[in-house]
Amino acid sequence: MKITIILASYDSGHYHGGMGQGPDALISGGLVDALTMAGHDVEVEDIGRAGDGQEREIATGFAVCNAVSGEVRIAIDRGRFPIVLAGNCLTSAGAVAGEGADAIIWADQHGDLNTPETSIHGFLDGMALATVLGLCWRPMATAIPGFRPIDPSRCVLVNARDLDPAEKKLLETLPVIRTECPGVAQATQKLKAAGAKSVHMHLDLDVHDPKTLQANRYTTPGGPDPEQLRDAACAMALAMPVVGITVSAYDPAFDAQADVPPLVGRLLNDLIATIEGA
Repeated sequence: MKITIILASYDSGHYHGGMGQGPDALISGGLVDALTMAGHDVEVEDIGRAGDGQEREIATGFAVCNAVSGEVRIAIDRGRFPIVLAGNCLTSAGAVAGEGADAIIWADQHGDLNTPETSIHGFLDGMALATVLGLCWRPMATAIPGFRPIDPSRCVLVNARDLDPAEKKLLETLPVIRTECPGVAQATQKLKAAGAKSVHMHLDLDVHDPKTLQANRYTTPGGPDPEQLRDAACAMALAMPVVGITVSAYDPAFDAQADVPPLVGRLLNDLIATIEGA
């Protein structure tokens, strides 16, 4: 497969800070080599600094989305499959926009369904999925080239277990499809029934059980091990047309033995093989 890896090296508006170091660490950890050795044609594009360089969380976060949308669209127009390596989850809004995706699979220990009205911590990334679903930050999201909010009935939330009270309440009212890694077959059936035609797959690496893989400072007990996530992601990709992938939230400061990059390589290789064969 022809693949374009797009680097969006930001964490909360800070270039190459915290989880913003993750994209480069995945590349230096052998991700391109792993994909190339599997027979893929891999190019890497880096959005570099986005916006006006002032590193403001909100303005810069959406500037990153704008840049990612453009790079994703260029990749697709060239017949290449886009994989975005991001520090922040909000970046998936840019990937969704560039792909024109009408559905999303969101694997994350968090719900990312807060809004400015409900957020306890004021953390923009805690509103990432809410933004993708059109529940908040509408003017700024609409300004992302190609962005259209995804209907909540076409959203699968995988292994979200660290939810704020307002998120739990919201999920009682939304038709979001919830699942854990065992049992994704039923979730994808519901996604298909909702009319999904093009799916973006968002993989926040902190979805894993921190006992088996700790990707960043956010840890909540439970979650899948790497093999369980690979199996679940591949099962969903076999059942639904996946048009792009985002891998987010890897902070190499919490991975002293550099265990994460080879695991991401295996995950993406298995996913791409599944998408090719679907």
